[in-house]
Amino acid sequence: MAPAQKKTTGKRPGKQQLKGKGKGIKKLGKKNQIKLFIDCTHPVEDGIMNCADFEKYLQERIKIGGKTSNFGKEFTMERQKTKIAFTSDIPFSKRYLKYLTKKYLKKNNLRDWLRVIASSKDSYELRYFQINNEESDNEDDDAE
Repeated sequence: MAPAQKKTTGKRPGKQQLKGKGKGIKKLGKKNQIKLFIDCTHPVEDGIMNCADFEKYLQERIKIGGKTSNFGKEFTMERQKTKIAFTSDIPFSKRYLKYLTKKYLKKNNLRDWLRVIASSKDSYELRYFQINNEESDNEDDDAE
């Protein structure tokens, strides 16, 4: 009996393609442009957060194509008073913005007071936690 020969494909043995390192970043057309917003109105008006500092933090941390600060023509970020707007021609996750926003809040010890809420399909909003003090006050009165 002759040994069975293995079928060979066009790839060389020993050269395995890394996961996530494909042919690069797929571009979307002008029609499929992604626009996302983060609204920081409430904390900025109260003076507990600086929108410019938050924008700088995001600029340093956002990864595109596996590299930080890799903004090209495909991705833009601009601040409009208390709103930060993102425009992307490449696939970009809204959830990634929420992750970075929460990370920023934790770094500045604001995570205990603020939360990130999706106010619409393409935007997040920073809001305060609603704490019901009336119930706890009534329980204290009953205990006396």
